[in-house]
Amino acid sequence: MAMASTDHTDDTRAGTPDDETPFLCRRPVRLTIYALFAIFFLSMLAFRFVPRLLDPTFEKHIARGEVMVGMTKQQVLEAWGAPYTINVTYTKDGVRREEWIFEDWISASKIKHHYLYFEEDALVGGWYHGARERPRSQEPAPAPTPQGS
Repeated sequence: MAMASTDHTDDTRAGTPDDETPFLCRRPVRLTIYALFAIFFLSMLAFRFVPRLLDPTFEKHIARGEVMVGMTKQQVLEAWGAPYTINVTYTKDGVRREEWIFEDWISASKIKHHYLYFEEDALVGGWYHGARERPRSQEPAPAPTPQGS
């Protein structure tokens, strides 16, 4: 009879973490991974929509010379000025797409290009090196005119 009472070792070990379940398949590990994915997804959504919610008319972005997805052509013109080239195409559904190309002359042999893409009147994307800002051209101050005579 003493043997029958000590023969329960297999039943108690089934619930311990040392069983044959792989590490990633354990419930606490899976819940942690799912929570991290959810936090990452929510932060991506916040990164996309929070700046627009804080500045719905893009006035602050325009004042800093920045462009952002969702701006109209007029707002981009106010922020960056006129583009060097505009390429216009139409999709088979009749949607007008424009590619605006901006050139920033750094020196006589070095040019930076910035590309912005519009569908109808909304900015949908772009490619530019560095920040979302386009450096403003520094215009020389007008020469002082002599007064007198």
